[in-house]
Amino acid sequence: MKDLQTFDDLVVQANQLQLYAKLVEQLNKDLALANIDLEFHDDVLPTSLKLMLHEKVYDLIQNKFMEYLNLLYIVDVSEDKIRALDGNDVLQMSENVTFLILKREWQKVYYKNQYSS
Repeated sequence: MKDLQTFDDLVVQANQLQLYAKLVEQLNKDLALANIDLEFHDDVLPTSLKLMLHEKVYDLIQNKFMEYLNLLYIVDVSEDKIRALDGNDVLQMSENVTFLILKREWQKVYYKNQYSS
């Protein structure tokens, strides 16, 4: 698994390995575990997935911070990576957090696929 620098890198890799639907499935599972009212269809476009998740993360940071923290815990996003983000611009920070969430979900799917044989 190569280091992913952008959301586009992540989507390209997921599509190449034909695991995009599994990524959406994993994200839905963790959102449900965190009691976040957001669910994606298997055929959601990557741009829609990113936009809708970004909006939800932004809303959670602004209005439901404990639910936001719970989501990060459920997804297992590195605390160090969250702390390293600049918190001055909430919109930019929420976009970065969205990428970290998707990147972590992709890691779960990728490794599950690699080692489940």
